[in-house]
Amino acid sequence: MKPRPKKKQNSPRSSSPEQKMPRKRDNEPRLKPQKADHAVSDIENHQDLIYGCYPVLEVLKGDRTLNRIYVTGKIAHDKRFSDLIQEAKSNGAVIDIVDSKRISQITNFANHQGIAVTVAPYEYIELDQLISQAKAQTQNPVIIIADGISDPHNLGAIIRTGEALGMQGLIIPQRRAAGVNSTVMKVAAGALEHFPIARVINLNQAITTLQEEGFWIYGTVAESGNYLHNTKLQGAVGLVIGSEDKGLSQSVAKSCDFLVSIPMTGKTPSLNASVATAICLYEVCRQRLTTEAK
Repeated sequence: MKPRPKKKQNSPRSSSPEQKMPRKRDNEPRLKPQKADHAVSDIENHQDLIYGCYPVLEVLKGDRTLNRIYVTGKIAHDKRFSDLIQEAKSNGAVIDIVDSKRISQITNFANHQGIAVTVAPYEYIELDQLISQAKAQTQNPVIIIADGISDPHNLGAIIRTGEALGMQGLIIPQRRAAGVNSTVMKVAAGALEHFPIARVINLNQAITTLQEEGFWIYGTVAESGNYLHNTKLQGAVGLVIGSEDKGLSQSVAKSCDFLVSIPMTGKTPSLNASVATAICLYEVCRQRLTTEAK
């Protein structure tokens, strides 16, 4: 497929678990646990909470500003974390050595694995910046467009899959959809540190902008679309995934260049949004790897 030509203005478009406090080493400063309500006030003060070993590890390695680290003694002396925690401390982060129960209170009894951090709120990037970054990475970028994904677990899984398969970013709407929060960060398992997200007011306008920048827009539908494996997913691709309950909105579907469907031969009528995304992204990768091998 030839690269998409620049779109002219106003031209018509076609449809398609409590552990005891660890014993302090003699040469370590004694850090007294802070009261739990202080931790809660930190989190309510417009900060993001990230917890779990892998997500926190990726944040410690990244460039985000860390405000406070809550960590058990065991994890604090884990060789994967110790140097990074000390580096964060030297950069101004407050380190609280606490027990597992305290972290459970902070994370609302989530699976924190003994560590949680508060960071400055997640910073989305502008749409034009996302597009320019994507084009700078590859001649044929792939950007995922989430049309009203409201479940943060689905959004986190989409981010994790997109980054793992080498996609260039994600677009989400500001209204009636999940944004980046602690659940998304946990499910994404560190992928957010390497995967840019643009949050837009109008998804249809964002799609039009992508089209004007040479992207072909593929919308996923349960029925009536061309089968995914029979569709050439070449060039710059914008892949639109619909919401969990309603799928693509009518206006977004009309803005797409092509509508595609995943063949379903069982009795289950639909797929989880993150699973459908993974299948579609795999097909994009498969086609491109096959083309490169020829």
